[in-house]
Amino acid sequence: MNHQTPKKILIVGGVAGGATAAARVRRLDERAEITVLEKGPYVSFANCGLPYFISRDIQRRSSLLLQTPEGFYSRYRVNVRTKTEAVGIDRKKKEVIVSTANGEERIPYDKLILAQGGSPIVPPLPGVDQEHVFKLWTIPDMDRIHKFIDERKPANAVVAGGGFIGLEMAEALHARGIQVTVVELAPQVMIQMDKEFGAMVKAGLEEKGLAVRTGVGLASVTSGSVMLSDGSSVDAQMVLLSVGVRPELTLARNAGLTIGASGGLVVSDTMQTSDPHIYAAGDMVEVTHKVHGKTLRIPLAGPANRQGRIAGTNVLGGSMRYRGALGTAVVKIFSKTAASTGLSEKMARDAGLTVGVAYVFKDDHVTYYPGGKPLALKIIYEMTTGRLLGGQAYGEAGVEKRIDVLATALHGRMTLEDLSELDLAYAPPFNSANDPVNMASFVGQNNISGHSPLRTPDETLAAVVSGTGTILDVRTLGEQSKAPLSGVLHIPADEVRDRLSEVPKDGPLYILSKDGFLGHTTLRILKAEGWNEVYNIAGGYSAARWTGNWNFTV
Repeated sequence: MNHQTPKKILIVGGVAGGATAAARVRRLDERAEITVLEKGPYVSFANCGLPYFISRDIQRRSSLLLQTPEGFYSRYRVNVRTKTEAVGIDRKKKEVIVSTANGEERIPYDKLILAQGGSPIVPPLPGVDQEHVFKLWTIPDMDRIHKFIDERKPANAVVAGGGFIGLEMAEALHARGIQVTVVELAPQVMIQMDKEFGAMVKAGLEEKGLAVRTGVGLASVTSGSVMLSDGSSVDAQMVLLSVGVRPELTLARNAGLTIGASGGLVVSDTMQTSDPHIYAAGDMVEVTHKVHGKTLRIPLAGPANRQGRIAGTNVLGGSMRYRGALGTAVVKIFSKTAASTGLSEKMARDAGLTVGVAYVFKDDHVTYYPGGKPLALKIIYEMTTGRLLGGQAYGEAGVEKRIDVLATALHGRMTLEDLSELDLAYAPPFNSANDPVNMASFVGQNNISGHSPLRTPDETLAAVVSGTGTILDVRTLGEQSKAPLSGVLHIPADEVRDRLSEVPKDGPLYILSKDGFLGHTTLRILKAEGWNEVYNIAGGYSAARWTGNWNFTV
């Protein structure tokens, strides 16, 4: 029989990482004394599901409460103390000072896990403390919003912030019959994605009747409107603030634990902080990005849960390692889905990488089978090695499937050649014989090899504006008439062989097709006929139209 003194494991924070860590400790050590401290009134709730209760997609509030203190004790013999705030750490005595309704007390630990997450940023603006101004982070936040809508029945609302929570809440409020305006200080919504995908998402919101204002922020809030930073005002009987999340570091900072350059708590790959007896997990820590190796904060539920599992293992003497995150994320926006993984094109260029991009615009399955939905897919890769760097997608079907494939490929450090060889499931109702992931890799391989070199819409525009090059528009007459472009040479792809004499050879030639496919075939014709400096515009019109700089008259 083991007569060792049971280890005292104290966990601060009972959502995501903290709850996972507690359950993991119990599975590994039946005798450990596990205590979870939670500042709020609930433990282990589904915070990612809160917007869907507001929208009424989730009808039962209780379904968001994954565990109760009583249930935690019954199943795991974990002592959960809600409404108990950790206010200090005495590292020498290995005690946490807590504040409760009955005053302060000290709780000893052998190992401590910090899993406090973050808190929404509330900008210090006039009027943000009014009762019709909300944030959404906890069950009580959700309850306040739901009650306000039921009782006050606001006709209009402003959502400040165009990230994941902001857009989920914009949809939720719209579902409750409220006219919504999304206000985003950045030049685009979904700043995590590249600008063309931000533009697609914005258009999708506007199609549903929402107003979207980018490049402006909130200046002040009154009882029935908000004043924006450009001097304009928007009617708002309700305001939701979703402008960002700040890691909860007061406890860690006051205890002298090391904070990193990204603003998160520094941990090793075992989730150990600068104190060997204190571990941490979740939104409050900084981690390594698996693609470029830099440290940053990735406040997402998936990484938080995995980090909690590793911390729970290692406080008992284990040696599990956390190898970083990709930032894979997905969001439902009405009937469409936006998702990304790894580095965006902007992130990759900012990291100093030699970047190539490839687009595929096609249905999520073969066009001859009914019900296909348009899918936009972009991959980002390293030109020198062919290594995949990231991917983004947007559409009504098949989006998360492709992003999960790319996330798996990123984890395995796969190249475009590897992607081209992936044997993915195919039948007409589900896919094409060559999946969009395969197709995108083919495009990228052709670019790297010089078989069909690409230029992005931005690179093309910069060259043409500076007077170095001509755009050859090979779209069909019907495609051209729907979106005419001035200052280019129009020759439909099927006529190029018969009109070669009209195509200039002096200087770079950039080929614009509907989606890049006919641009590729035209480029190969011209290469065979002696044209040397010719490039296919990546993604064709389907990508260029979203960059915001092309002078199309639609």
